[in-house]
Amino acid sequence: MHLTREEERTLNGEDGETLQKAIEILVALGDIYGADKLIPIKSAQIAGVSYKTIGDAGLEWISDLNGKVKVPAVLNPAGMDMLRWEEMGVDAEFAKKQHEIVAAYEKLGIQTKCTCTPYYLDGFDVKYGDHLAWSESSAVSYSNSVLGARTNREGGPSALSAALVGKTANFGYHLDEMREPVIAVDVDCELTGSDYGALGYLAGKTIGSRVPIFYMQSKPSKDELKSLGAALAASGAVALYHVEGVSPDAVKLNYERPDETLSVGKEDILEVYEKTAMIGDEIRDTDIVTVGCPHCSPDEMQKIAAMLHGKTLQKEMWVCTSREVADRHPELVNTIEKSGAKVVCDTCMVVSPAANNFQCMMVNSGKALSYVPSMCKVSAKYGSIEKCIEEAGVLDEN
Repeated sequence: MHLTREEERTLNGEDGETLQKAIEILVALGDIYGADKLIPIKSAQIAGVSYKTIGDAGLEWISDLNGKVKVPAVLNPAGMDMLRWEEMGVDAEFAKKQHEIVAAYEKLGIQTKCTCTPYYLDGFDVKYGDHLAWSESSAVSYSNSVLGARTNREGGPSALSAALVGKTANFGYHLDEMREPVIAVDVDCELTGSDYGALGYLAGKTIGSRVPIFYMQSKPSKDELKSLGAALAASGAVALYHVEGVSPDAVKLNYERPDETLSVGKEDILEVYEKTAMIGDEIRDTDIVTVGCPHCSPDEMQKIAAMLHGKTLQKEMWVCTSREVADRHPELVNTIEKSGAKVVCDTCMVVSPAANNFQCMMVNSGKALSYVPSMCKVSAKYGSIEKCIEEAGVLDEN
């Protein structure tokens, strides 16, 4: 790798131990993947925030760092709603550790907005061709695929290092040639809503970490693309996908169709719903319903509020979103919570220990369907948002 004089000075430790460690990580990754140089980034999004996932070792590592980030940087979801953790059933010791983790990041100049949808935040606008260092799998997928920005699927330490240095190594999805599709996915039916999460849940298992291009009969919305990409990243490891005639790279570059093809039909999509209605060989009662994985957009909050208006729910329901989105739309939060549902900020059902208090969760997210059984040890059912609300048990009309 070619380093500038300033970068060499940092690597030699002249700018302090923290920056030296950070650039060492970036240079090591660049050497492994054949990068020619470091390139400036516009922003960073950093994973490794929930105490559930990083524990005391992660807290100690972050606390030992000094310095300030050089670009706008934000955090991945934490393990709890930072204000209403008691209502979630999170214990005080976990909450103490979680607050310490967020405070350690804040000391480094990182904004303590904990979300997997940083593109909804003020100051994190993303334009076509922007270079980023983001680490949450669905955020990486959305920025690459829907917004046309460029980021690899960074680990927590590499994203934090990039934020501190203000640069990342020039390899992977930062390069034109690595963004070309290698497998075609023919979708032989009309899709809507949670069908896109089911599609991603199915297709990701075959695609793995490759770059697909989808040929669809429907034109997905941005929220539906978000759902598709999140599921692809969870059931596989897809960090970039294209949709013919929809996603910006596919429109601008008019890719040739790859030779390898995966076909998905309506019966395949329906099977995701049908299989998950049964848990093993039995029908298990849902005791919690969760939506917002990735975090709900303002449009999704509007739809959920409209569906819950005037209703009272029987079962626990979490609607997960970023605190900034919730604060911008207090009227939607109020309508949702009048039904008995909770608007949960800063966290989600996957990374919070509060999910472990339940036995069977219904989700409308292919990402959650992939992660909840393995990360939370909770059975998961899949359904549309309408089915999720029905499963939550509407008691009456107010």
